[in-house]
Amino acid sequence: MVNWTSKKSYNSQDLMELVRVLRHPGGCPWDQEQTHQSIRRNFIEEACEAAEAIDNGDVDGLKEELGDVLLQVYFHTSIEEDAGRFTLDDVADGVCKKLIYRHPHVFGEVNVRSTEEVLSNWEELKKKEKHQDTQADAVDAVARTLPALWRAEKMNKKAAKAGFYWRDIGSAMEKLSDELGNLEVAALEGDVFPETAGNPVEALGDLLFAAVWVAWHLKADPEEALHAACDRFARLFRNVEEGAAELGVKLDELSDGEQLTLWNAAKEELA
Repeated sequence: MVNWTSKKSYNSQDLMELVRVLRHPGGCPWDQEQTHQSIRRNFIEEACEAAEAIDNGDVDGLKEELGDVLLQVYFHTSIEEDAGRFTLDDVADGVCKKLIYRHPHVFGEVNVRSTEEVLSNWEELKKKEKHQDTQADAVDAVARTLPALWRAEKMNKKAAKAGFYWRDIGSAMEKLSDELGNLEVAALEGDVFPETAGNPVEALGDLLFAAVWVAWHLKADPEEALHAACDRFARLFRNVEEGAAELGVKLDELSDGEQLTLWNAAKEELA
């Protein structure tokens, strides 16, 4: 039994102390075994659950999920405290200095006239801070751990700051069409002409990347667009499966044409 005083309510300092107790002798064996890498996925999942609470307008859920995110921050920090590399105060010090540095219009003499200028200054200051001498350095620095569509979107935005982008929706759509053609060649003609067909997986990636350029012109979040498509597919598939059940058959017993008929009927019903 560890020495822990129960309270009616706790604060952020109590949470940090609780993590220390769990991670040290007399605490929890599982907590003591964890490393940055072993709980890396937990961090990502907790952030995603917080984002879902935001999307759902769930205030109570958001409070709970932010607590789980904060726990992850404290847990990783506790590991580093034991290693003697940094503390929670070091983490806070770093982010405070970053915020002050990147807000010269608040804490310095810089004048801004719009939020666009704020964001532009932020990006330039970030480049200097990260020693990114070229825009290509900024593109390379986009985190690989981002969802791929968001990573592509962020890379596109940084390339556009250097003047490299498809100038209008028409040229972006033409690029998308070209990449679709390349994929058709690679995927459908590869068995016949393998030496000239190209890599279908690479061609698929190029098609998805080109689609993000189109999303950029539409001012659409490509990740949200794909999530919405997933939601629509789930609803449509349920209707298709129920339609097959009404016919007294399973989906795999229907021909392609019969499945398409059910699919089209489901789209009309949900339109």
